[in-house]
Amino acid sequence: MPEIRSWRRGRMTTMSDSLRADAAAVPDSYRVEPVDAGHFSTRRVGKLRHNFHVHPLFQLPELAQLAKELMPLGHCRFVQPDITQASPFAHEDHHPEGRGIEEFFRRIEEPGSWIALYHVQTIPRYRKLLDQILETVRPAIEREQSGIFDVMGFVFISAPPSVTPFHIDRENNFWLQLHGRKTLSVWDPFDRETVPADAVEDFIVDRSLRKVRFKDEYRARVHDFDSGPGDGVYFPSTSPHMANTGREWASPGNGVSASIGVTFYTDDTRRMARVHQVNRVLRKKLHVVPSYPGESPAADALKAPLGRIIGPTRHFLVGCLGAWRALRAGVRPPEGWLGEKAPPGSF
Repeated sequence: MPEIRSWRRGRMTTMSDSLRADAAAVPDSYRVEPVDAGHFSTRRVGKLRHNFHVHPLFQLPELAQLAKELMPLGHCRFVQPDITQASPFAHEDHHPEGRGIEEFFRRIEEPGSWIALYHVQTIPRYRKLLDQILETVRPAIEREQSGIFDVMGFVFISAPPSVTPFHIDRENNFWLQLHGRKTLSVWDPFDRETVPADAVEDFIVDRSLRKVRFKDEYRARVHDFDSGPGDGVYFPSTSPHMANTGREWASPGNGVSASIGVTFYTDDTRRMARVHQVNRVLRKKLHVVPSYPGESPAADALKAPLGRIIGPTRHFLVGCLGAWRALRAGVRPPEGWLGEKAPPGSF
């Protein structure tokens, strides 16, 4: 059985007896475990240990095959070679130099190589694997957040020096380092100095990261995780984060960093999104400063049902406006006549 170990109280200990006892319930005994299980919370950033880095489906040849299957679906994403952590997180569905997937992976150890495999759950064997990962932490999640839905997977593969720019996501994230090393930098989800409330609202409502920009002064509040195979980090919805892969650990034949973000929504993240929908109306139309989700349970209880109406109504009207403009121009809108599908959990 693969062995999972955890750092506790300054020493390495083997997997707890309770986890070992129920490991047989999980195929092959692969596990994800909070380093400090007693203080783990779905509302805080926390360190993890896992042994999924030895799973056959997470080995580089299998990930290359996965990329071949995802490429025709538009789920392989590439960035420009000169991006920094302060750059906008812009990515395309084609390599900047026109490389195909097979050539890309033949040259994967070339400095700055970078690919993200989005929505790996669209491939059945990886959907099953994501479910297996989440099952190992489901009890810890459901102590605080019920109604898990839309489990997704995002694999990042790169060769140093490479970065993933500063951004936020809607989902909760169990981030696992699989190969090589990477420094993941995460800020607390309630840090409004790093990402202001109106910037979060713009992202939830309009998918806009325009106001989410990194500044060096933010480093004073960051949690840096220098991660190798078997390390991981949990961070909640809208936690600002970025990543950096340096050269110091790499050697010929061992120069590739790979990680996966196993993301998911819950009833709680959806309720927060609905509150953001209302807050944006209050801020933009009534020019008031609303309470942030979680600050006032009473206000949230009033806003969430309204957000359930405002969100889809606004999305429908925006889609109609886009279709009308396209008709006037005599072109088909790129997102289709029915409009762009709303991200799950946005209302």
